[in-house]
Amino acid sequence: MLIKIMDILAGLKMTIVSGIFLLCAVMCMVSGIESPIDPAWGAVIISGIPLFYLALYRLIFEKWVSSALLITIAMVASLVIGEIFAAAEVAWIMVLGALLEDWTVERAKKGLKNLIELTPQTARLICNENGKKQEKIISVDEIKIDDVLRVLPGEKIPVDGIVIDGDSSIDQSVITGESLPVDKSDGDEVFCGTLNMYGVLDIKTTSLSENSSLQKLIDLVKQGDEKQAPTQRIADKWATWLVPVALIIAAAAWVATGNIERGVTVLVVFCPCALILATPTAVMAAIGQATKHGILIKSGEALENLGELNTITFDKTGTLTYGDLKVSDIIPTGDFIENEVLAIASAVENLSEHPLAKAIADKAIDENIAVEKVSNFKMYPGRGVFGINSKGKIYAGNLNYIKENFEISDKTNTYLDNLNSEGKAIIIVGLNNQVIGIIALSDVIREESQSVVENLHELGVKTVILTGDNVKTANYFAKQVGISEVHGNLLPNEKLQWVEKFKKSENKVCMVGDGVNDAPALKTANVSVAMGSIGSDIAIDAADIALLGDDIEKIPYLKRLSNSTLFTIKFNIALSMMINAIAIICSVLGLLNPVTGAIVHNAGSCLVVLNAALLYDRNFDKNRIHSHYHYHDDGKHAHSHENVEILGEIHTSEGVKHIHSHRHSLKFKSHCSKL
Repeated sequence: MLIKIMDILAGLKMTIVSGIFLLCAVMCMVSGIESPIDPAWGAVIISGIPLFYLALYRLIFEKWVSSALLITIAMVASLVIGEIFAAAEVAWIMVLGALLEDWTVERAKKGLKNLIELTPQTARLICNENGKKQEKIISVDEIKIDDVLRVLPGEKIPVDGIVIDGDSSIDQSVITGESLPVDKSDGDEVFCGTLNMYGVLDIKTTSLSENSSLQKLIDLVKQGDEKQAPTQRIADKWATWLVPVALIIAAAAWVATGNIERGVTVLVVFCPCALILATPTAVMAAIGQATKHGILIKSGEALENLGELNTITFDKTGTLTYGDLKVSDIIPTGDFIENEVLAIASAVENLSEHPLAKAIADKAIDENIAVEKVSNFKMYPGRGVFGINSKGKIYAGNLNYIKENFEISDKTNTYLDNLNSEGKAIIIVGLNNQVIGIIALSDVIREESQSVVENLHELGVKTVILTGDNVKTANYFAKQVGISEVHGNLLPNEKLQWVEKFKKSENKVCMVGDGVNDAPALKTANVSVAMGSIGSDIAIDAADIALLGDDIEKIPYLKRLSNSTLFTIKFNIALSMMINAIAIICSVLGLLNPVTGAIVHNAGSCLVVLNAALLYDRNFDKNRIHSHYHYHDDGKHAHSHENVEILGEIHTSEGVKHIHSHRHSLKFKSHCSKL
């Protein structure tokens, strides 16, 4: 009950009432009107009582000498010498500063709260009743695995699932941070909480509501406030020892000058409100800023560590690359052309479950190549496959398997050496008595990987690859993206050991990965980043930061954001200490009284909070996508802009309304661009 009363008194409405009392006191002083009861007492009671309660509670029950205690002492001292207005002002402005901090934090957390509010409560279940398909509205709690659900345009996807019928565009921005809608059709994955924009979709449930991708995000959100940032902890310690220091200086000023008012003024201006507000407001604003960009930062500590890092270690597969093998080369070595080699190889690979075989079969489908069925199919695990059709006896497999049946020419060996140097997987195709071709497969580098590495180097960050792939493959990909230091053939514990080795060399290390094998290294690094979409649950749990849309282009953004956050924290701390130091000197000299001292001090606190809040809306991206609508009466869609993509169109009576986007570079002239 008492806590509820304190919450009410310290709330916005009562703070406004307290401010009205304070304003009335000012009007009485200015007009010379004498009131039987000073209106400032209203502010003292409303704003001072919660402050007094908080100070005593922390001191008695938490054994914590907090800033609230120093402010309470200043308030009581002001009352003792008859400075009611000063006491009221100290209490009111402190409560106002706390509300301002709460406003900043809540504003910063808006994106996080939206995640929690996104969970749909109902779903359209497709069921058979009396031999007919019918729609039935059910609670999301009633949904079972493999249930078929229908999602209409404008509705949110109720659970994670796979599209089994229909085509549409999905707004996935709440999950991935993507600015543009994503096209979905049969076989595509959809996520809980995302918005179906156009067509009707039937989806098959793959996870229940409590295990959905959105719920996992919500669970991560709840972890966001569990850790305090190191700078924040330092500020708290400062607040603890500042109390006795303030009392000593205030007593000395009183004794030296014989004026108790100067001692009280010292107490008023010595309150470390701005110092304590400096870090949490900046951290929460930065976390909120990152959330808008599809990045989930679990703690302020991770954010600060990111600002101090000088080394980033990358996993390769699924991080710098997409993690999917694709056919990259088809090299005929006999009398057949490329498509014929692919058709012959696909005839036997179609029947294999091996990932390389599937990639070859998919390539044939993509090229619309007719594939003849085979008989007498045989699979030799770890080696290759065999089959017979009208072309003859078909062999497809690794070098050792092919050598058992064919002579390998010098020309073929040269091709193999070149492909091996590029780190590609190789399938050799033989027909009857000759090798007819080579099919090479390779992981695909993310388009943005090279620019990410370049941006990190510009920021003074060393980049390293730690991968389980062989060294040749790793070196090939490293060369493509501009990374010079590579360590391959690593087991999970060896990745961890390399991270520890870098840390022992006085490096601040960030690990970026996506798989289960990356989890130990992610846990060991000073700060870690996981690919939130394709990454394993274990990797995401182990990491401090999750990229919800697998956009590694956000890593340089994170570094710039963290650098700017640290700069803001240090600037705010320096500003608050400077204001306090000047105010203390002025108080001792008699240039400030309790009333004016309170104004100066608390104005500094408000300035610190507002400066931190600016982080939330500041732009740290070098590239931005923006979209807008255009109307054309003639129905033409031509544009002179560069890099313009037409996203969709709607025919209206006013003409054709279509949306397009373009990407452009942003250059910053402020200090943020250098951080």
